[in-house]
Amino acid sequence: MSVHVAKRRLAPADIKALKGERPIVSLTAYTTPIAKLLDPHVDFMLVGDSLGMVVYGLDSTVGVTLEMMIAHGQAVMRGSERACVVVDLPFGSYQESKEQAFKSAARVLKETGCSAVKLEGGAEMAETVDFLTQRGIPVLGHVGLMPQLINTTGGYRSLGRSDKEAEKIRRDAKAIDDAGAFAIVIEGTVEPVAREITGTLSVPTIGIGASPACDGQVLVVDDALGIFTDFKPRFVKRFADLAPQISAAVEAYAEEVKARTFPGQEHTFQVKTKPA
Repeated sequence: MSVHVAKRRLAPADIKALKGERPIVSLTAYTTPIAKLLDPHVDFMLVGDSLGMVVYGLDSTVGVTLEMMIAHGQAVMRGSERACVVVDLPFGSYQESKEQAFKSAARVLKETGCSAVKLEGGAEMAETVDFLTQRGIPVLGHVGLMPQLINTTGGYRSLGRSDKEAEKIRRDAKAIDDAGAFAIVIEGTVEPVAREITGTLSVPTIGIGASPACDGQVLVVDDALGIFTDFKPRFVKRFADLAPQISAAVEAYAEEVKARTFPGQEHTFQVKTKPA
């Protein structure tokens, strides 16, 4: 008798264990169809608050709500069965207190079924990360450039060029590592600093605009596929250029509708005639 063994979804502990084994593969995902396409190929999918910009057309991630993150987290979970799924905690949902962070994170895990949450912050968030991990909520950290702080940092730019900046990022990464995060995203950080940090931490680093020496890499999926075209950060490589293909397909559709060549009879439902 054959026994069906259910596929096991990768857990945060599996991601952590990949440090030193092989590079970790990650992309953002926001919808069920994209999640289905990514699931066989990535180790974890990040339901990033970048959806505020690439899905909702916001100027930054600051306007993203917890409800938005939960809705998209649910969509991604419905489209995946193998990859670990991590959902961003949006701005304002965790900074007030560690108790607020727990309430928000617990709600995300309960309502989406995801495996972990991500939050931005260094040494100032270490107590919160420890509070969450001690209470059963796996945390993906995020240091370096922090998009949620864009209103106080003065824009998107690479960090770590000065000794002061570099030392702050080192301290932040070490604090989040010590607090119990299973991995840490390093964003927008000059390559030598990101490389150095990767060599000193006990947990994997996930680079985005950081270093090829990081233990893994993540990109916004709309950037990688060439769908989001408002701007292209230096660290993005487009592995496809889908925007012009989508535009051309829609143009062809519009022309056929106007010319009444679509739909054809093969696209319609006919009444079957009864035999005489």
